[in-house]
Amino acid sequence: MQHTTTQPRRAPGGERPPAHRNTPAPAPQPAATGAPAPGEEPSAHGHPVHRHAFHQFLYVPLGHITVTAEGRDHRLSPSVALWVPAGLPHSARFDPDSLVLSEDFEPAAHPLPYRGATAVDVDESLRRMLLARMRAPEPGDGGDALFAALTATRERCLALPRPTSEPARTVAEELRKRPDHPYTAVQWAERMFTSATSLRRAFRTDTGLAFSEWRTRLRLNHSLDLLSEGRPIGAVAARVGFASTNGYILAFRRHFGCTPGAYARESGGAAR
Repeated sequence: MQHTTTQPRRAPGGERPPAHRNTPAPAPQPAATGAPAPGEEPSAHGHPVHRHAFHQFLYVPLGHITVTAEGRDHRLSPSVALWVPAGLPHSARFDPDSLVLSEDFEPAAHPLPYRGATAVDVDESLRRMLLARMRAPEPGDGGDALFAALTATRERCLALPRPTSEPARTVAEELRKRPDHPYTAVQWAERMFTSATSLRRAFRTDTGLAFSEWRTRLRLNHSLDLLSEGRPIGAVAARVGFASTNGYILAFRRHFGCTPGAYARESGGAAR
């Protein structure tokens, strides 16, 4: 297992500026101030509960890790990263052969818009930027531009890991193009010339989510922009594939903690 962390450089006098560099490390580092307490040292399999004096952006370009914070597990993958605010207790479990990249930011210079551990989707452009920084021997000052890019994702957009194995990857791509597609797992499996059990297992293994939960999250994410445009809630529900408006409202509340109407009002829409 290989881990790469990006640590702020120390300026004269011990102050840490908002600059970053990539340095190989055996595992993600403990808190920036002081030595780790007994029993808090990282190992090849994970990191016990600890906290940092800086904001940490964790990305896993290879393999998976699971970060636990505030009683919730966050499964990170090449398509899902995680913001861990300064001072937040968290632990981590590493899958074999995982690769971890950490970008760290001083809270005073970079106020984080997230109060808790927040999973974010990593699109292709963001992935390329992070990999380029990891490959560069001295990437230099990441600073404000890097922080802005890493916090540009919508806070309430649900993390949605992308399947990497066939046929789950093909099914996921089709659903991203048309989230309202009515096929069940059994019907998708028949179309892909595989079994429903194998398809469901692939989604669970690659994303940590059941097929039905993955599809629900996809549909909810697609609905956010429609709500912000002021579309009627019933029309939004049908557009993204929910069988009923009530089912959409219940799923939305369960995942986002508010109703679609409340979200629309907060985002400037006027959903009805």
